[in-house]
Amino acid sequence: MPSSAPSPSLRQVWEERFSQLFSEMETLCDARVAEARERARSDAAGELNQAVRRIRRAADVEDLGATLVDTAGGFASAVALFRVEGPIARGARVRGVPEETAERFGALEIPLRDAAALAGAAESGEPMVAAATGLEVSPALADLLGHGPADRVSLFPVAPHGRVAALLYAWGAVEGPVLELLAEAAAAAWSGFAPPAPSGLVTIAPAREESAAAWDLLSAGDRQTHLRAQRAARVRVAEMRLYQAAEVQAGRARGDIYGALRKSIDDARAEFRESYFARCSNMVDYLHLELVRTLAHDDAELLGRDYPGALA
Repeated sequence: MPSSAPSPSLRQVWEERFSQLFSEMETLCDARVAEARERARSDAAGELNQAVRRIRRAADVEDLGATLVDTAGGFASAVALFRVEGPIARGARVRGVPEETAERFGALEIPLRDAAALAGAAESGEPMVAAATGLEVSPALADLLGHGPADRVSLFPVAPHGRVAALLYAWGAVEGPVLELLAEAAAAAWSGFAPPAPSGLVTIAPAREESAAAWDLLSAGDRQTHLRAQRAARVRVAEMRLYQAAEVQAGRARGDIYGALRKSIDDARAEFRESYFARCSNMVDYLHLELVRTLAHDDAELLGRDYPGALA
């Protein structure tokens, strides 16, 4: 009589069933996670679209500023808006702070020379992340908003017609890409409220000489090259100020910023020479000007005796 096949043990049955159940649970969880992710993405897109629509429908500049701060507040722990008026950043609106702080913020006037990060964003037109220290955002602002030594702030320029008119200032949990998009939408809306300001003059050195020429005398191609060079210089120096803040402060204190940042400065000089100075006969060493203005606070001697000076 032939023997029958051995029946599976209870352990084998449970292992097979458990494996099957686990596989089914994984499939179900993956589906639910994908569904939740898609729902979150859809909700975020809807919220962002609504924010942009509100900005575009602003009635005037004041309404635009209020709308920008209100919508941006949904994508950061706290936000503020500064109006940039010449060398001054004036507090316009703030959200996410106590009422007393908001009232004091409305009367705040910060000289850009006292706030390196605000000045850098205002002049470069580029978003920035900076340490929330008195040196970067001014002692008055750091004290008013209660920033700690390890805090970071994000700055998003609002630049109608390509000229920075305001700064969106955010801290805490910040969704940078979203705030950058809102700042750009606000700039586009702002452009519809006022004509572009007249172009100013820039100091350039035609044929590497010391004479100055008006911006209007440059060809269209040279203007674009100068603008790219200025922006590149500001971004590079802003990176030094942000990521090597301790070295900058130490170098400034002993009057030798170049000695403290020799490799970074030498690398930046080599890159600027190759990318701009060697390719444009009337180029200015904007990197040198930015090092003096931003790191040395307009005192070239603080760069140190070994600093090689402007490119020639």
